[in-house]
Amino acid sequence: MKGVRLGRSQVVWIGLVLLALLAAFSALAPRTFPTAFNLLNLVSDAAILLLLATGMTYVIITAGIDLSVGGVLVFSAVAAAEVMDATGSLLLGTLAALVTGLAWGVLNGVLIALGRIPALIVTLGTLGMSLGGALLLTGGVDLRAPTDLNLGLGLARWLGVPLIVWICAAITAALALMLAYTRFGRHTYAIGSNAEAARRGGVAVRGHLIRVYGLAGLLAGLAGQLSLAKYGITGVSAHSTDNLQAIAAVVIGGTSLFGGVGTVAGTVIGVFIPVVLQNGFQILGVRPFWQQVVVGAVLVAAVYVDQWRRRARDQ
Repeated sequence: MKGVRLGRSQVVWIGLVLLALLAAFSALAPRTFPTAFNLLNLVSDAAILLLLATGMTYVIITAGIDLSVGGVLVFSAVAAAEVMDATGSLLLGTLAALVTGLAWGVLNGVLIALGRIPALIVTLGTLGMSLGGALLLTGGVDLRAPTDLNLGLGLARWLGVPLIVWICAAITAALALMLAYTRFGRHTYAIGSNAEAARRGGVAVRGHLIRVYGLAGLLAGLAGQLSLAKYGITGVSAHSTDNLQAIAAVVIGGTSLFGGVGTVAGTVIGVFIPVVLQNGFQILGVRPFWQQVVVGAVLVAAVYVDQWRRRARDQ
């Protein structure tokens, strides 16, 4: 597919940027940065954001946007904590997180696909609604995770790697394959390239958009449960910029904001670039504000390259 091929070509150069960053920090801090302990910290820090960014990849490939994922994450974590506190069941808490995340995502999709309201407005509205709902449920006070969840899933490891990392990696890999090799993925690219042509080609555009936004919400709900397990609290005020971080990771990874182009593999690289910068700057003692400057510059460069490539294709 054209969108996959173009996305893969973008992955190459952004992958080289990530390798250059890893090599530079390894040379500047050879005793601390390239250690197994530090690299494990890197993947642990990136794991939950990766779920949000993977869902965002599908959304942006359809030429949409989802600003609500951070709020949905928080609301789902609160719902899970409330259910687990009331029932004592970790399974029911996980189910509550998934169902609430899916519900917010489907609401976004219905308003966008059937209500024909711009995605920016819809998801900005549901961002406020989900965060406000979480504050109403908690009174603005963070809820604590059950000890069994925090000391169980939150600290569990397999082959020395946190189980949460394995879960996020497995889901990301599955969704990468689905996007690249299944009809669902082909329809996602087709809608982003030309929604009207896709409709005339037999794609149920409205239904597919609802499923794509539902997927993004479902992943945000799962991220809320995993965040609750990892940190032990709902973090009501700690995820206000998760949506922007996810969007930045997707765009840096080569997914076009204009739709029709992108890969999950590129998003994985896009997630790790800010994480590596933050980690490397902390080790080197550089003021953390520089990380925001550099990530912003990389984001602008990624969008510029995308526009340049689009102009070159259209000529």
